[in-house]
Amino acid sequence: MEVSSLTKPSLLTILTFLVLIFSHPLTTSSSKIPKTHTNFIKKSCNTTTYPSLCVKSLTRYAATVRSNSLKLCSAALTVAIQSTRSCYATVSTLANRKDISRPEALAVKDCIGDLKDAVYQLKQTVSAMGHLGDADREFQWANAKTYASAAVTDADTCVDGFLGRKVNRNVKTKIRGCVSDVEKHMSNALSLINHLY
Repeated sequence: MEVSSLTKPSLLTILTFLVLIFSHPLTTSSSKIPKTHTNFIKKSCNTTTYPSLCVKSLTRYAATVRSNSLKLCSAALTVAIQSTRSCYATVSTLANRKDISRPEALAVKDCIGDLKDAVYQLKQTVSAMGHLGDADREFQWANAKTYASAAVTDADTCVDGFLGRKVNRNVKTKIRGCVSDVEKHMSNALSLINHLY
């Protein structure tokens, strides 16, 4: 599938899109949110790979999402980006350990690069989603799915990088744990995007 030559999305473009999508406060009490909004999220999450996690992570956006599939996808992407950045910070901290061995350092360095690429791909996804109102909607939708898939691949590559390398079990467990969370959020976001139309 060919990806369009979208220009690299600026931070301002991405932030503007997310602000427009999430223009309402997210701190609304769950008791004040209409049940139809939370039911919409639950029903939509049934199409994802990890429905329980999907509901848990996206219900807080119910007041903003309401029954809007595009806003739900945007919320899922926001969660995926936050999760990836958090994992990136965790892995980066491990890279600064004084007792890290050379094989560990190489694996961690590669993983950091993969997670950085994953954030970029997710931002590209957000950019493509911001063009779904354009005349070439189908093309932009295909781009969004391609970029989101690439982000999942980047996360997989991070974990694969530890295969065959002598890495401390605790280091490997900690990285696998946070990358696993990242992959689940990415997978859910991709599934919601796939079911958008």
